[in-house]
Amino acid sequence: MRHLDHLKNLVIMASADGSLTEREIALLVDRCGELGLDEADLGKAVEFALSDSASLKLPVDRKEQIEMLSDLMRVMAADGQLSEVEKRLFALAAAKMNVDRKELDHLIDDLIGKPHSKDN
Repeated sequence: MRHLDHLKNLVIMASADGSLTEREIALLVDRCGELGLDEADLGKAVEFALSDSASLKLPVDRKEQIEMLSDLMRVMAADGQLSEVEKRLFALAAAKMNVDRKELDHLIDDLIGKPHSKDN
């Protein structure tokens, strides 16, 4: 998956609730740099996310899918509020990538630094 497409997905999630907070913008700027992108790329991603044609472009590689979901969760949590539209968008992305509940639980545990529970 192209890094710009990854960034576009993050901006779509960040703007899904109708606003971009300072914390969300800071996270997007940081992630942009980590992906090797620049301010112009971030501008393109914001422009795309605010357009009528905005839609998530989901990766097909499993490792990239997990990375995408992890980043989407970070963006969702950045402003300290989980809106219904963000939760629905995340659930839709996870479902389209065939990520099951167990994988999501592990991903959440990783993000909050919780050790994985024993599988029965």
